[in-house]
Amino acid sequence: MKLSVKTRRILNQTLTYLYLITLSVIIIYPLLITIMSAFKSGNVVAFKLDSNTSFTFDNFSKLFSETLYGTWYLNTLIIALLTMVIQTSIVVLAGYAYSRYNFIARKQSLVFFLIIQMVPTMAALTAFFVMALMLNALNQSWFLIFLYVGGGIPMNAWLMKGYFDTVPISLDESAKLDGAGHFRRFWQIVLPLVRPMIAVQALWAFMGPFGDYILSKFLLREKEFYTVAVGLQTFISDAKNMKIAYFAAGAILIALPISILFFFLQKNFVSGLTSGGDKG
Repeated sequence: MKLSVKTRRILNQTLTYLYLITLSVIIIYPLLITIMSAFKSGNVVAFKLDSNTSFTFDNFSKLFSETLYGTWYLNTLIIALLTMVIQTSIVVLAGYAYSRYNFIARKQSLVFFLIIQMVPTMAALTAFFVMALMLNALNQSWFLIFLYVGGGIPMNAWLMKGYFDTVPISLDESAKLDGAGHFRRFWQIVLPLVRPMIAVQALWAFMGPFGDYILSKFLLREKEFYTVAVGLQTFISDAKNMKIAYFAAGAILIALPISILFFFLQKNFVSGLTSGGDKG
């Protein structure tokens, strides 16, 4: 039976809304459970959606007064900020160089970047551990930052190069005719046009240390050096003494700096696109 155009449109909209509603439930349901668990009073023994208990902010205050969460949070924040600044700076410079200049082994190094990305982090854990022992870098934040930055460069440099390629090279040539040097062309002409991708790169780099568990757990052995991901896992690792409420409260607080950075970078998305339209 052949459906009319109106019927097909209604059916398409219905299926679309059903898909979006289902996806929303899948995302919102565990988030709602986490939020409710964080504000529950008393001993929460399991993650469940139950509104019959009283709610309190005590879990958040006890999280900082009775555990090392404040130390873990500060450790992670420092690692995330340094990783973001260093990685984004290197990726932007590398992407610009690969996009605008021809040099020896340019194509080969780009292919090498892709090959590196094929090796999973799990396969390199032993090598990272041996390197940490050789450098006396166990429980050292700088070594973790080094690995985060190094691991994020290959693929992100590829992405940054692709975004730089979308900026017409005629802009560089025009600026060059006006007497602009290499740095001025990069800083004043090209960089403002790729601001949206720089913002994305910064956000990705900042989020990484907050969500990483395997690498930080492998290299950080003392509790005072833990990141929040490793620290929160200790709240639920003991089946006989799980601190569900603390875990949920700590998980919620992780979202705060990421959300703040996201809203701060939003204007860069908009201004970067607007600038690109004006320049082009």
